[in-house]
Amino acid sequence: MAERETDQVARPFMGFAFAIEISVPGTVPRVCNAAFAECDGLEMTMDVKTIRQGGDNGRQVRLTGPMGFGTLTLKRGMTANFDLWTWFDKLVESPGLRADAVVVLYAAGQTASPEAQRAVSASWELSRCVPVKLKAPPLNARDGMVAIEEFQLAYESLRLRPPGQGGR
Repeated sequence: MAERETDQVARPFMGFAFAIEISVPGTVPRVCNAAFAECDGLEMTMDVKTIRQGGDNGRQVRLTGPMGFGTLTLKRGMTANFDLWTWFDKLVESPGLRADAVVVLYAAGQTASPEAQRAVSASWELSRCVPVKLKAPPLNARDGMVAIEEFQLAYESLRLRPPGQGGR
């Protein structure tokens, strides 16, 4: 809601125009060429410690603790690109192998020009990523559905980059 008459109402971003760029040293520059259909798990949590002072029953003090980060879940239609499987295999040889990733949210709208639709609305930088789960698609000859594989990625830090503030 606009606070003043001259302010414009900010429209929420649409969640269907996005790309994921994962770069793993020693494998490929961009894993899967950003071809994911679903992305979930961009989250940070803050542990809060509650302290009560003796004799003050009407108040408590909240102190911030360490940050926690989620697990990114990515889904895509399985293709002949086996970058995710290669990455998992390389972890057996080199357990310290980490990647960096960027999730980019693009502007999207029916009236916008193609150039405006490719404008970045926001991007999230994930550092020191490691795959924690790679699930092959369920196979069922009766359904005739696209084979969807699921990939989970743990990350050590998450940073939001609003448009115009560096990054991509």
